[in-house]
Amino acid sequence: MKPARILLPALLLLAAPPSCKPESPRHDDAHAHEEGEGAEAHGGHPDEPHVRVASEMLRDLRVTTARVAQRPGGESVTVLGELTFSENAYAEVASPISARVGTVFVTTGQEVRQGDKLAELRSPELGKARAALQAAQARAATARQAAERKRSLAEERIVAQKDVQAAEADAAAADAEVAAARAELTSLGASEEELRGGQGAPGFVLRAPLSGTVIERDAHVGQMADPARPLFRVGDLSSLWLIVHAFERDAVRIQRGASARVTFAAFPGREYTAKVGHVGQRVDAASRTIPVRLELDNREGLLRPGMSASASFPLGDPGAAITTVPAAALQRLEDGWVAFLPTDTRGVFERRDVGRGRTLGGEVEVLSGLKAGELVVVDGAFLLKAEVEKQSGGGEGHAH
Repeated sequence: MKPARILLPALLLLAAPPSCKPESPRHDDAHAHEEGEGAEAHGGHPDEPHVRVASEMLRDLRVTTARVAQRPGGESVTVLGELTFSENAYAEVASPISARVGTVFVTTGQEVRQGDKLAELRSPELGKARAALQAAQARAATARQAAERKRSLAEERIVAQKDVQAAEADAAAADAEVAAARAELTSLGASEEELRGGQGAPGFVLRAPLSGTVIERDAHVGQMADPARPLFRVGDLSSLWLIVHAFERDAVRIQRGASARVTFAAFPGREYTAKVGHVGQRVDAASRTIPVRLELDNREGLLRPGMSASASFPLGDPGAAITTVPAAALQRLEDGWVAFLPTDTRGVFERRDVGRGRTLGGEVEVLSGLKAGELVVVDGAFLLKAEVEKQSGGGEGHAH
């Protein structure tokens, strides 16, 4: 009887009417189709070549771009450095003697030309120097008159020739005293016009020794000027020096006149070109480095002395040209490296698969996928990558 009891439920199951379950797959397909449309509206499938960013997210997304660069290949080295003034266009102006500041003619940031007045100072020492000059001039005039009389008397044979020679020697010595007194006044800041003038106020003028910008002013009316402390710092900011310290094994291969690529933390995505002006002759015993001087054009006036920078030098002879982008422009996804390129449509970025090569300081070599001159996203590329990963993760969750 047991086989009969087992067979009966099976027969009843076969005889049962069809259920509604076959409609469930059609519902799932429709649901999946609806989700696919939603995914496309928010950025598409992760394999789609474009990333769409919602307008509210775009407002918070800080996007900067840079152009794909092409530069000589070969081995290179990247070192850090700091901007400073060009020694050929920088001056510190101090009072040559202790003096009190009377008038200040310039302020910080003001452009000046060589010879312009910076400040007027007053000092008793200058008055003494002027008095010494006038006394020397008076003695010289008396000595010249005496020598002239002696020559007249010698012609009449009233005095001996040796007396004439002695008088002429005295006149020459007096002229030398005048020259020394004038030189002392000049060293104290007196101009030729002031030297020719008569008895005046015991003051002198500090003048700009070169054309440039007043970088610092430490002169205030009424203060006592110390000769050991500069009152003004004047520099030409149109050309600056970048001093970097390269390890000795690299520095000996850096050639004078070679071009270097310089980037600044203050200007992400922007690259400057500098020229190697000098490679130091001495190795620092503590760091085993050699200072290298780069010369940068700063006619735009954006760079400031004291800024930190990163410089990349070619070592030896350059090789074939290579394509590079800032390191932040390339982002890693599961299937490889990608870059994002802005399009003409706001909020839409092209996703481009890229072959990544060597790391070159703050840049990376691009082996494929990008051409020189194309614009790529630098700041903001990481958030675009996160948006792609979010969309990819969301699609997988619904698939399950």
